[in-house]
Amino acid sequence: MSTNPATTPADGSRGATVLYMSMSLDGFIAGPNAGPGNGLGDDGQRLHDWVLTGAGPGASGVPEVVSGGINGQIVEEFMSTGAVVAGRGTFEPADGWGGDHHDGVPIFVLSRHEPGIDIGSWPLVTYLDDVGTAMSRAKQAAGGKDVLVHGAAVAQLALAAGVLDELQLHVVPVLLGQGRRLFDGLGAEHIELEPTRVLQGEGGVTHLRYKVAR
Repeated sequence: MSTNPATTPADGSRGATVLYMSMSLDGFIAGPNAGPGNGLGDDGQRLHDWVLTGAGPGASGVPEVVSGGINGQIVEEFMSTGAVVAGRGTFEPADGWGGDHHDGVPIFVLSRHEPGIDIGSWPLVTYLDDVGTAMSRAKQAAGGKDVLVHGAAVAQLALAAGVLDELQLHVVPVLLGQGRRLFDGLGAEHIELEPTRVLQGEGGVTHLRYKVAR
């Protein structure tokens, strides 16, 4: 299944597929009762406070993100990626980011079903039903830049298929106690990770980057 296929460069250049995920110290990426209108679950927004200035929405109605410092460096990194791969459960509750996650980069949505929201006017969005295909298409479309990977389900499928290159985890100093964990449901396969960077951000968040050993 493919909807609104994106154009990919002919040079086939490759960046890394990188999962960017905020999580609590006890491993949760969303609070309890997550669902439509409450995509991060109860108190789940706490995990993403480090990204925002706290100044409230600007003139566009979109909350302002941090700039400068370590947290600003991380935000700049994931906003400089050349393509996005996300699961339907991440993409659709976020209203598809209005069809443009950042800077007009292609968005590949992993789903075994037809879109549950209208994507007819969003030429950047492509629905695919295979994680390997989604990652390969995204790498080609990214033109040598990294690919931003969104969502726990996609991350687990990509790890199992051997197509996730790196993980960047933003560990927030809070214990949610319940909700959804990042690696719940991951298979029994042993996966080694190579630490490549540790940065201490503002507000107590720790940014951990790992390469998936293969």
